[in-house]
Amino acid sequence: IVDDAKKFLAMSGSLEHYLLGMRILNQLVAEVNQPLPGRTLTQHRKCAVSFRDIGLLPIFNTALSSLREFGPTTNMAGSMGTGERIKEQAITLALKCLCFDFVGTSLDESNEDLGTIQVPSAWRPIMEDPATMQLFFDVYGSTQPPLSNQAIECLVRFACVRRSLFASETERNAYLTNLINGTRDILMTQKGLGEHANYHEFCRLLGRLKTNYQLSELVSVENYRDWIQMVADFTIKSLMSWQWASNSVYYILGLWSRLVSSMPYLRGNKPSLLDNYVPKITEAYITSRLDSVQLVLQNPSVEDMLENEEQLQEQFDCLPFLCRFQYEDLSKYLCSLTDPLVKGFTECGNLAPGADVSRLLLLEGQLTWIVYIIGAVIRGRLNSSSAESQESIDGDLAARVFALLRVMDSGFHTQRYGARSRQRLDKALLSFFQNFRRVYVGEQAIHSSKVYGPLKEHVGIPDHLTALDIIVNKIATNLKVFPQCEELVDLTLTLFQDLAAGYMSGKLLLKLNTINYILGNHTSVNFPFLDEADNTRHRTTFYATLGRLLFMDDSPSK
Repeated sequence: IVDDAKKFLAMSGSLEHYLLGMRILNQLVAEVNQPLPGRTLTQHRKCAVSFRDIGLLPIFNTALSSLREFGPTTNMAGSMGTGERIKEQAITLALKCLCFDFVGTSLDESNEDLGTIQVPSAWRPIMEDPATMQLFFDVYGSTQPPLSNQAIECLVRFACVRRSLFASETERNAYLTNLINGTRDILMTQKGLGEHANYHEFCRLLGRLKTNYQLSELVSVENYRDWIQMVADFTIKSLMSWQWASNSVYYILGLWSRLVSSMPYLRGNKPSLLDNYVPKITEAYITSRLDSVQLVLQNPSVEDMLENEEQLQEQFDCLPFLCRFQYEDLSKYLCSLTDPLVKGFTECGNLAPGADVSRLLLLEGQLTWIVYIIGAVIRGRLNSSSAESQESIDGDLAARVFALLRVMDSGFHTQRYGARSRQRLDKALLSFFQNFRRVYVGEQAIHSSKVYGPLKEHVGIPDHLTALDIIVNKIATNLKVFPQCEELVDLTLTLFQDLAAGYMSGKLLLKLNTINYILGNHTSVNFPFLDEADNTRHRTTFYATLGRLLFMDDSPSK
């Protein structure tokens, strides 16, 4: 059937037949790669493997030859419409061939930690040929979306080709050099990056380079110094252009976090130059997020990044690695930003009812970012190889959040519980508590942990029992003052449930007077959220958690 379809391509002088042939091949690859209802997985794989071995490489070669013929230098008078459609079919066909499920792993494109693409060994000559990769860079440079971003998507697949495909490390290093040089040229000229579709795929391409290659391999590339500088400049520009690039930042932050994670394993004399760029990138991330609050307040039509939970979580997964790279300097920078904000927030507690709250709105938004970032950085201790020496720095940062907590439920701030910006600040605080308790409360806690030195000095918290008491008091307060905010009730009870579920943290809870108060006063008189219809499911969580605590202690008095 492949040969029959290719007969359409051989009809001289008929571009319409050529186009029809390309469409047939596209449909063929798509259908063979797609499991059909009524056929077992074994039957599907038998068919797909046979097609892979017999027909896929010739089809890929056809796509490449069509791109060369109708690609960057196409100039066919009177036939540009058909020629462009053939080019579109050719790039789509090449992408479908590269996305083929070669070994039955059902690749999930939503998983950016995808390891390698198992290209068959028969593809080695064509993949090692520099002209193959260069063709896609040329197509990208000479087209507009959707063709240009599909060309970059093909290059993303090129970056994921398995190591064992290459005859030797020499060929693989030459292949990597071509990828680095191609992306460097794009960064140098900024060609096509004004189009959002191109920009997004290019960020994915940069992210994939570290997924499939070691840092030692990257630094050995001849133009690494220029490349890493341009990627750093591109990253900072992307962070500052958050309105336009917010969905793509995750891929670039992922690249830098993986680069930083590889630093302990880097051998040899060639410098990584990460010391020069990572601190600048981290500071750019923090300042751009704080600046975004002012812009959102001035222009409500601008999307607020704090409302995108999934995006926030993706970014906070990468951030700890960057922040802990030169942690002491970053901590001083973060504290220099946080202290004036906490001071301003404290002063706003003295506002009279009905006063102008524009400054407070700004402070609440900026502190929300700060609390989220500090929580994410503290969680990074679990993955840090030099964690113990950094515990006192964790304490310095955590002290700022506990100092903020002291004034959140006093003065004018008690009239802000219904405001969305205030509720988001409390969400950030609950996120911080979750991260802090995972590291420094209960099972994971070390009584001699250095984190409690700065906490005792700044906010009078000498150990994890005191910290736990403060967290539980905040849980009780939230359940009293946010009865109609279902989201906050849910997050608060989840934190309460998680604390009670841990063996050590559960035992510690029983020592607290606040827990005894909750157990003795558990009705809607003290916790009005229980009367809200939207919180029916949360009533179950609340009483299940109290039941767990009640029966945790087997003493007769209980």
